[in-house]
Amino acid sequence: MTVPAHVIVGRVRRAHGIRGELVVEALTDDAEAQFAVGRRLLVGTITGELLPPDAPGPRAVTVRRATPFKGGWIVRFTEIPDRTAAELWRDRYLLVPGAEVALPASGEVFYHDLIGMRVERIDGRDVGRVVALYEVPQGVLIEVETPRGLAMLPYHPPMVVHADLARSTLIVDPPPGLLDDGDTGDEPSE
Repeated sequence: MTVPAHVIVGRVRRAHGIRGELVVEALTDDAEAQFAVGRRLLVGTITGELLPPDAPGPRAVTVRRATPFKGGWIVRFTEIPDRTAAELWRDRYLLVPGAEVALPASGEVFYHDLIGMRVERIDGRDVGRVVALYEVPQGVLIEVETPRGLAMLPYHPPMVVHADLARSTLIVDPPPGLLDDGDTGDEPSE
C-alpha cells in the first residue's frame, strides 16, 4: 500500500450561519482527531488537489471550533471570518500530510488505492477494473470498466465483500443482472 503525500480528510458541503462556519463531510475514520481544535488542515480544490501556489486565499486553515452535525461536522476556521468568505469554500476538499494519517486497517483502503484495482466476483470470475469514484449522498460509487462497457457499483457491504490489497483486487457480490454480463441468477431451462 502506498501512502500518498497528502490524504483527503473532509469535503466542505456549504456555509452555515453568519460567522463563517462550514458544514464539512468527514472522509476519514478519525474525524474527531482531524477536526480537533487547533488542528491545521491543508486547503484543496474541488477536485481534491492541493490549492495551487498562485491561487488566492490561505493554503492551510486552523480549526477554531468543530461540532458533530447530522453525520458531518460544523467547523469554524480561524482564517474564514464570515459567511461571505465561507460561501467561496463550497465543495473544496480538506487534506493532511499522508505521514499524519494512520494506515487503513485490514480490508480497508485509501480512496486513491481503489483506482486501477481489479474487480472480481466472489466465485473468482473477472468483472473488470475500477476507473473512477463518485461521491453521492448515499456514499461512494465505483465505476468499473467491464468487457461490455462501464458499470456502477455502490462501495459498501454486501456489494463489496473484501478489498484484497495484496492482489489489488476488490471482491464483489452484485445482485443478479446488475452487471449486465448475462448472469441473471436464473438456472438454464431444459
